[in-house]
Amino acid sequence: MFKKNLGRLDRALRFVAGAALIPIGLFLLGGWKGNPTGLLVAVLALIPLVTGLIGFCPAYVPFGISTRK
Repeated sequence: MFKKNLGRLDRALRFVAGAALIPIGLFLLGGWKGNPTGLLVAVLALIPLVTGLIGFCPAYVPFGISTRK
């Protein structure tokens, strides 16, 4: 598996942002009705949600960033 590179605060913020953006995309932006913008927001919200859950961000790797202590 990948070496975790996200600290607790980073993980929590990503999880909250992803969890908030999914209903925003689906309901407020009309993604559940087929609005492409709403669907795009909801699908892209999975990225911070998943990275927050697993504790690894592949975008940090090339720059050597780690928010984990």
